[in-house]
Amino acid sequence: MQMRYKKELMRAPGDGTRFAASPFAPGADGRCPSRRSVLRGLAATAALAGAGVLAGCGAGAGSETGSAPASAPGSKLAAIKARGKLNAGVKKDVPGYGYYDPAARTYAGMEIDLCYQIAAAVFDVTYDEARERELVSFTDVTPKTRGPLIDNDQLDVVCATYTITPERIESWDFSTPYRTDYVGLMVKKRSGFTRIADLDGRIIGVSQGATTQGLIEQMLKDEGIDARPEFLAFSGYPIIKSSLDAGNIDCFAMDRSTLAGYTNETVELLEPEVKFGEQNYGVATKKGSDLSTVVDECVRACAASGWLDAEIEKWGLV
Repeated sequence: MQMRYKKELMRAPGDGTRFAASPFAPGADGRCPSRRSVLRGLAATAALAGAGVLAGCGAGAGSETGSAPASAPGSKLAAIKARGKLNAGVKKDVPGYGYYDPAARTYAGMEIDLCYQIAAAVFDVTYDEARERELVSFTDVTPKTRGPLIDNDQLDVVCATYTITPERIESWDFSTPYRTDYVGLMVKKRSGFTRIADLDGRIIGVSQGATTQGLIEQMLKDEGIDARPEFLAFSGYPIIKSSLDAGNIDCFAMDRSTLAGYTNETVELLEPEVKFGEQNYGVATKKGSDLSTVVDECVRACAASGWLDAEIEKWGLV
């Protein structure tokens, strides 16, 4: 879509940590620690590592539930134009939405393309010109870092499968939704699980800072399913999938189109006909920013023109 906008338009394991022995090895008393106790320790370690990364970004005051800005926001649009680039937070590990190819050193996905549309609107150029001139600077974010990086002005926008919730709207501005999805429950085909109720007492892996756990718990209550699974939060999707493959967790829970990027012949969705946990993704900007209106008008224009539908098909997110 060639669109020129005018003002009147709308780490997973492998971080170098060394262990003297396998975490599942017997202790001095000859007993092996339980799988749950080991996984809690690993998840806690991952959480601390993630906190360290966030602190290194200078975003210590923020949180996923938001924080008051240190000062009233100035003109975002003026700052972006003076800088010459739009600073965008995106996912690096969600094929179809935002994925970083280390070999090509490029980001690809629907949300990457949408960021270029926003840049085209900000700089009043075409979409192709925005790409050719590389008017977007990408930073990969996680559910725990994306909000704080907006708060401290390191990012202008976050376009990273960011679900719009009433709580988040209190802290950040969101565009009109550009994508709606539902939560899925991925299990191994040979697990023996055939019903959601089979997850009673089992371990479900979720992403830190995401809304997934609460949505599953609400679904179990609404559907009257007598199951009380245990949840473990991890710092990224690849480590959740590898934990499922290794048998260290029993289920990988996340938005369905995200799970599609991790699907192979060994896994399947559990009771896919049960749709729950509607997720409306929006582009987040700083609360009260003059950029917010431009972003919302851009998303609306992309939806009205059919560009968003074409992107969903292009990236296999149907």
